[in-house]
Amino acid sequence: MDKITKDVGDIQSRLLDHRPVINAEIRYFVREFEEKRGYRESRLLENLNKMVQEANEKIQPENLDVNKQMSDVIVRLQAANHMAERVQQREQQAQQSTELQANMERLKVEWADFLKEQQRLKEEVDEEHAKAVGQLSAQYSEKKKDLAKMSPF
Repeated sequence: MDKITKDVGDIQSRLLDHRPVINAEIRYFVREFEEKRGYRESRLLENLNKMVQEANEKIQPENLDVNKQMSDVIVRLQAANHMAERVQQREQQAQQSTELQANMERLKVEWADFLKEQQRLKEEVDEEHAKAVGQLSAQYSEKKKDLAKMSPF
């Protein structure tokens, strides 16, 4: 029974224990990149790091200056935009006032035409009324004459 347990343990360690294989792969990887390549990647990374640091030292102050200039430009653009809006409002007000004046003139002309038409209609009605009054007066005067003829007095 001990032999079976020992054999099962060996089989289990060979099948399920991957540490020896992984250790061998790690040693191969380290040897490949460190020994054969002569630390070439680490030197490249160090050079890149230096370049980035130098760029940050040079570009960062320039960016601060540019940011300050941009904020000044933004303030000036906002002021110019405000002035343009005011000019546009004045133009709209002027245009509206000219439109109002034109409408007022048109309404004055229409009102004068309306008053003329009303005067003409009034004169027509007055003429018709005068004719009707004349006809009624003539009719009543005839009736009076007829009554005078018929009456004994």
